[in-house]
Amino acid sequence: MNKQGKVVRWDSARAFGFIRSPETPADIFFHIKDFRGSAAPQEGMPVTFEEIHVGGKGPRAMSVQAGMSLQDSPGSRATARAAMPPTQARNPQQRTLNRTAPSRPASPALLLMLGWAVLLGWESRAGRLPAMALPIALLLNLVTFFMYWVDKHAAQTGRWRTSERTLHLLGLLGGWPGAWWAQALLRHKSSKASFLAAYWATVALHCLVLAGFLFSPQLQNLLPNK
Repeated sequence: MNKQGKVVRWDSARAFGFIRSPETPADIFFHIKDFRGSAAPQEGMPVTFEEIHVGGKGPRAMSVQAGMSLQDSPGSRATARAAMPPTQARNPQQRTLNRTAPSRPASPALLLMLGWAVLLGWESRAGRLPAMALPIALLLNLVTFFMYWVDKHAAQTGRWRTSERTLHLLGLLGGWPGAWWAQALLRHKSSKASFLAAYWATVALHCLVLAGFLFSPQLQNLLPNK
């Protein structure tokens, strides 16, 4: 059922806001991805929307549409185009291409992951790594993927974000394959050049440290007696 209300708060930097409606006691949260108007949200803008409730987090507006008078105003359209984030200002065809285009070549990364996993398994079997190295690495990668998902969900709902340093630290410790899959499948942190540069730096550093450990007798002596 569609409801009517007006935007009472809009945070353009974080791309979310709140709608007040006489039909709902509390202000209703909405995100830019749920906004269907051609004009960017503005405080005081009349809107229509569908209200949902998820997990006891309070009301949320979906399919939010601007009022006709503001939506059709040329001045509002120009202001909206300038105020909207770059990803929203692109035309629908460009957004579709961005969703379908691969963020990076898959083959080299997959080959690197396969070689890394085989090396961990082989060295664990040979006794040059602890027997639990491979299971621990698998668990770490699952945790890393989950942390990327948490950060993307926080970005979509305007909640507290996970630090990029934390994501890079997980990758450096050995969660970089999970981070790669999160970037590819969740489309999160997959287009920010500075983040990707730091990510691949952590991959290279992790591999160098691992290789140095495996081929250094002095470091091997640090392991418990086998």
